[in-house]
Amino acid sequence: MNKAQLIADLAGQGKLSRRDADHAVNTIFKLMIDELERGEKVQIVGFGCFEVRTRPARRGRNPMTGESIDIDESRSVAFRPGKSLKEAMDRK
Repeated sequence: MNKAQLIADLAGQGKLSRRDADHAVNTIFKLMIDELERGEKVQIVGFGCFEVRTRPARRGRNPMTGESIDIDESRSVAFRPGKSLKEAMDRK
């Protein structure tokens, strides 16, 4: 499912117009991004938790030349599924 399909399904299942569903989805994503930018967790009970993790600076290798390079510290988003989501994935 991509974003357009999510919006279409939300509009189809709810009492929302496609425009309202689009606004709702975009607003939710914006709020989540804002929280993550501040370094806060976004926890949706039963679904999962999004959190920012920092990868430390390290030495790496250029795979083409084998030359040693410095890789800067970086931040990325990690997702941990919640109990309900894990259980749903385990059902056959």
